[in-house]
Amino acid sequence: MTSEVLKEAAAQMDRNVEAVHREFTGVRTGKASPALLDTVHVEAYGSRMPLKQTATVTAPEPQMLVVQPWDANLVSTVSKAIQSSDLGLNPSVDGNLIRVRIPPLTEERRREMVKLLHKFAEEGRVAVRHARHKAKSDIEKMVKDGTVGEDVGRRDLDLLQKLTDEYIARIDELMTHKEAEVMEV
Repeated sequence: MTSEVLKEAAAQMDRNVEAVHREFTGVRTGKASPALLDTVHVEAYGSRMPLKQTATVTAPEPQMLVVQPWDANLVSTVSKAIQSSDLGLNPSVDGNLIRVRIPPLTEERRREMVKLLHKFAEEGRVAVRHARHKAKSDIEKMVKDGTVGEDVGRRDLDLLQKLTDEYIARIDELMTHKEAEVMEV
């Protein structure tokens, strides 16, 4: 019974690590990455939709993204959406293509990005610890109710702590990797 609690905690922690990873892909580095535009939304066909549902985004060069809307009528709308996003990018329209130059990051901007990364990582760690807290409460309740023995409960709490440490280490590893990528000149 406590194994179900541990499985659910592991699944929740896994989702938390994935969320941190998704947040990290949206943080701008000095190199062009199609994931950089994942947060951009476009007004198209009467609704607001993610850019990747309206266009193909490629990175043909390290400092440039090329966005090709599937519908030629959306070129100016997509361009405006990229420009109005908080990414600080200035797209240029070239026929049915939109070229987005990725300017090199200044040292100050890199440091701001690293602070943002640290914030995302801390939010991920808090979410992992929250999943641990919920699972710990469930296991302690089972022990108190007599559903499981104290030895089993203690063993599962140790397993839960090891699981938590493992997921926090994964977040820290993602953080270290992304920070090195951002600070690379």
